[in-house]
Amino acid sequence: SGGIKMLVRSQFKERLKELRFEKNVSMAKVQKDTGISANMISFYERGVSEPTGEKIIKLAQYFRVTSDYLLGLSNRNEV
Repeated sequence: SGGIKMLVRSQFKERLKELRFEKNVSMAKVQKDTGISANMISFYERGVSEPTGEKIIKLAQYFRVTSDYLLGLSNRNEV
């Protein structure tokens, strides 16, 4: 289970970075729009911290993708 958790963490940080760059939004903009601090976004993208379920859902809704896509459990990103 540790291996899967590491894989999910790795996928999450990569997908979050990709989505932010694709949508051309800064960490500050994500903070303004979601209430999740820019520091936390940075921590998530560097794999320093893991988001709660609530934050995963909030970020998935913000980027209009499924939480499974964000977590790397699916390659389908349509909501």
